[in-house]
Amino acid sequence: MASSSSCTMLLLPPNSSLSSRNPLFSLHTTVRLSPLRTSTTRTSSSSSSTRPLSISASSRALRALIFDCDGVILESEHLHRQAYNDAFSHFNVECPSSPSQPLNWGSDFYDELQNRIGGGKPKMRWYFKEHGWPSSTIFETPPEDDTDRAKLIDTLQDWKTERYKEIIKSGTVEPRPGVLRLMDEAKAAGKKLAICSAATKSSVILCLENLIGIERFQSLDCFLAGDDVKEKKPDPSIYLAAAKKLGVSGGDCLVVEDSVIGLQAATGAGMSCVVTYTSSTANQDFKDAIAIYPDLSKVRLKDLESLLQNVVAAN
Repeated sequence: MASSSSCTMLLLPPNSSLSSRNPLFSLHTTVRLSPLRTSTTRTSSSSSSTRPLSISASSRALRALIFDCDGVILESEHLHRQAYNDAFSHFNVECPSSPSQPLNWGSDFYDELQNRIGGGKPKMRWYFKEHGWPSSTIFETPPEDDTDRAKLIDTLQDWKTERYKEIIKSGTVEPRPGVLRLMDEAKAAGKKLAICSAATKSSVILCLENLIGIERFQSLDCFLAGDDVKEKKPDPSIYLAAAKKLGVSGGDCLVVEDSVIGLQAATGAGMSCVVTYTSSTANQDFKDAIAIYPDLSKVRLKDLESLLQNVVAAN
């Protein structure tokens, strides 16, 4: 990927007006984003200076293909946002920064939030720390101790999860192009197939059963969700656990992700990663991906095998 698509982080002084326009960047940071991109691949000609991923060999064999769920198998972030806002409205969650009305996460804000923080509970915990713990029908006054705060977040997340399931079961959601074919190609070729999602396990199971089908879901060699690891992406724990469960090394795995958070988790586990971006992640800096696609409609298993074989060892 050309250097023109890089992402530059600028530190701003505390009195910068940008922080008030976008409450997410309360640490006074802003991101200069690149234009939308078309598919890009990274080959052996790539400079090792742009490849912090540590790789043990210059040629690898693809033994396991690992998919993220949200954003890869389906474009789901707007559905999650709807479910969160429904939960905030149901429990009349009111933060000090916007009293007298239930909390509502706008689409632009949620895009930034979900691309910075993985997992629903960490998102809410971060938001409430930054913008003040809310009153609600769960706690009439804002909770002050860790136990009550954990109960608030758990209750909101449980209700949000059930609401998200209702949306998925409505039958209006379809898998992204090329995903099912690529899964079938991998299984037919004898590759191990896994799905690793930071979302709540019950919601991911329902999502997968409805979108990839029960037969494909039951044939997975490994399925892990946010409940199965202590740390969420970008921490590599979920991918390290998957490699162990699959009985393969990280170098023999290829991960399909949609965001820089997922990319960091994959490379942190010593795995190569291709990115199939969505409208909310298209402008992120995917310099450590070995290929970048708008979707998987034209991607075949042989393409991914060739990519992995051509990964160059980093210095």
